[in-house]
Amino acid sequence: MAKEHTYAAVVTWTGNRGGGTVDYRAYTRDYEVACAGKPPIKGSADPAYLGDASRHNPEDLLVAALSACHMLWYLHLCAANKVVVTAYEDAAEGVMRTYPDGSGEFTGVSLKPRVAISHESDPKTAEDLHERANAMCFIARSVNFPVSHQPEIVRG
Repeated sequence: MAKEHTYAAVVTWTGNRGGGTVDYRAYTRDYEVACAGKPPIKGSADPAYLGDASRHNPEDLLVAALSACHMLWYLHLCAANKVVVTAYEDAAEGVMRTYPDGSGEFTGVSLKPRVAISHESDPKTAEDLHERANAMCFIARSVNFPVSHQPEIVRG
């Protein structure tokens, strides 16, 4: 039987400079994401859309969510399959296409995890488990674009 889990976030626009949205350039795209019991995330739009480059934008957060979900499933699967991971870093990258009417969509995200495993661990198993992690990741299963992975397995 399937279980349901509910996640909640409050997103509050903090960019009213006093005149609201009277003009496209009259306000900032700044916002805060709040989830109960966790530190807030300061966000904005991508700088291409007048956002603050020092804040996370929704596109950053989507790529990060896919990377983190993959990593967490991968670590679980490694632990269950006797692969000892000693370090993990992913240089994830997403590609978004925009259209003349202003709409857009992601066309794909590439995960490029660099994984260090113990000398006793099997590199082939370590590599193969990325495929399973991709299939299990809740976020990857929920998007309508491909999420690929090009892992690098090193001993150390």
